[in-house]
Amino acid sequence: MDIETFHVDIPQTDLDDLHARLAATRWPTAVPGAGWERGVPAGYLRDLAEYWRTGFDWRAQEKWLNSFPQFTTTVDGQRLHFVHVVSANPDALPLLLTHGWPSSPVEFLDLVERLTDEFHLVLPSLPGFGFSNPMTEPGWGNLFRVATVFAELMTELGYERFGAHGGDIGSGVTGMLPMVAPGRVVAAHITGPGPYPFGPPVPLAGLSDADRLRAERFNAFREDGLGYLHLQSTRPSTLAYSLNDSPVGQLAWIVEKFAEWTDPAKPLPQDAVDIDRLLTAVSVYWFTGSGASSAQFSYEGMQAFKAFVAEAGAAPLSAGGVPLGVSVFAGDHSIRSLLDPDGAVTHWSEFDRGGHFPGLEAPDLLAQDLRGFFGDHR
Repeated sequence: MDIETFHVDIPQTDLDDLHARLAATRWPTAVPGAGWERGVPAGYLRDLAEYWRTGFDWRAQEKWLNSFPQFTTTVDGQRLHFVHVVSANPDALPLLLTHGWPSSPVEFLDLVERLTDEFHLVLPSLPGFGFSNPMTEPGWGNLFRVATVFAELMTELGYERFGAHGGDIGSGVTGMLPMVAPGRVVAAHITGPGPYPFGPPVPLAGLSDADRLRAERFNAFREDGLGYLHLQSTRPSTLAYSLNDSPVGQLAWIVEKFAEWTDPAKPLPQDAVDIDRLLTAVSVYWFTGSGASSAQFSYEGMQAFKAFVAEAGAAPLSAGGVPLGVSVFAGDHSIRSLLDPDGAVTHWSEFDRGGHFPGLEAPDLLAQDLRGFFGDHR
């Protein structure tokens, strides 16, 4: 496995093209009085797109990204990008952090200073996400395959034993790592697991007040929040043309999720996440064409997930026999009595702020929980 140093260096022609496309956006007629219940409001998106075009400094963010050591390699025929930060602590535990959708390693970069005194950090971009592009072939939505490749990467970096953390898609990869790398994963940690989205609504009877609120939010999400997933998991190619051709379309597709999935106490995405961090994440998707490729990844992953549930049913949380830690943030749908009925989860933390992107929303809380959990499992 040849590992090469990588620096983000977006050509000026690509940046100029982005600005020109934003300036030439063909805006739809706004529905009078429409709010977020119909999707991203036109007035809000116009202002955000204008800031992306005239106020957002990509070159400053690019410089920030390049302050972290990054690399690329090829595994199983696929380009793989990753951030690798080596701790000065000789007893540091290697820790693999896997992101989900619509995300990238950008989600975890605010954790680096908080963790590198105790951990060597490896932050890969999932195949088809960010700079792990282009996709070379179908099949990368198979999380078992992704976990196998990530385990191979850890071997190549010299890490025989390691911890693993993930959220969203990264939770699935994290849960499979102990199976593909038996005896090597010391413990696994995930954030925000939820009930199976295509299953029945969660019954409210018998739940605590806090869990009842999570269940009500999940049931509402199940009823009218799955449009993106239905489309990505059934017709990703049709969606891909819009995401790859229109930066405003890509912006709206991601910003809607930040509006709906972040801390419920934060009315707007920029209240939950620094606006420049958010636009850096969106810009990475735009410049790398990740809107289209990550939709294809979602298609393959959800086809496999639906087939598994149809055959085996929704299973309780597990991590292949290794200790499992769970962090639940204010915007999550995680209900322990449903997801961990037998008390198999080793460590369960609940926080009163943050949401689906805790590395961006509440990095202090996530770092605290990772330090505490892996401090007991080394």
